[in-house]
Amino acid sequence: MVLQQTVKEVMSSPVLTVTPETALKDAVSLLSDHHISGLPVVDQNGLLIGELTEQDLMVRESGVDAGPYVMLLDSVIYLKNPLNWDKQVHQVLGTTVADLMGRDLHSCSESLPLPKAASLLHERSTQRLIVVDDNKHPVGVLTRGDIVRALASGQS
Repeated sequence: MVLQQTVKEVMSSPVLTVTPETALKDAVSLLSDHHISGLPVVDQNGLLIGELTEQDLMVRESGVDAGPYVMLLDSVIYLKNPLNWDKQVHQVLGTTVADLMGRDLHSCSESLPLPKAASLLHERSTQRLIVVDDNKHPVGVLTRGDIVRALASGQS
């Protein structure tokens, strides 16, 4: 029964990873070639430190958003903090995974019950959870699609 399954029984494995030093073009090729929307980023010891997603790449392709502003006496007054633009400019000009990767870790253990994993996906508004072992090394990926497929196979 689906409610009794764990993440390990449903996750996709093995998992593809990149490092912060990976060239963006190589990471984009991995995403495209394997029809996936995100890659775990690991350090030199294989520990999970971040994630590169299609959303991160969209920021790069869409450019810098200056945000709302008003003109007053020939002066521009920005309604958002322009100090935040530094990160956007860096993302637009970046050439390695480190330049674009997110550091919000959406991860879980492989022993997590599937209903709890579904709740995490929903609560965090993310498309995937990176499944890690006890040493924080990525061992798989659990997507919303994996959960839907498990539910569908449990219904038959």
